[in-house]
Amino acid sequence: MANIKAAIKYIRKSRKNRVRNIAVKGNIKKLIKQSLKLISLKDKGAAEAVKNTISAIDKAAENGILHKNTAARKKSRLMKKLNAILKK
Repeated sequence: MANIKAAIKYIRKSRKNRVRNIAVKGNIKKLIKQSLKLISLKDKGAAEAVKNTISAIDKAAENGILHKNTAARKKSRLMKKLNAILKK
């Protein structure tokens, strides 16, 4: 355990951030799974679900929870699948 006051505060802060990051990443995974399920069912609500998912991914990237390239890759893959069913 750290002896320096600032180090103790940093440990406390990093634990709090870790819990938040895990929650946000879990939520993004859940949203992606829901979007992919709607896309595979060719549901009319798929576009709206993808829009909400992309919004959550952008917020996570903005807050530093996801790297910007990771966010871009996730969004790209989602949109690619959505566009494939919309064209048909």
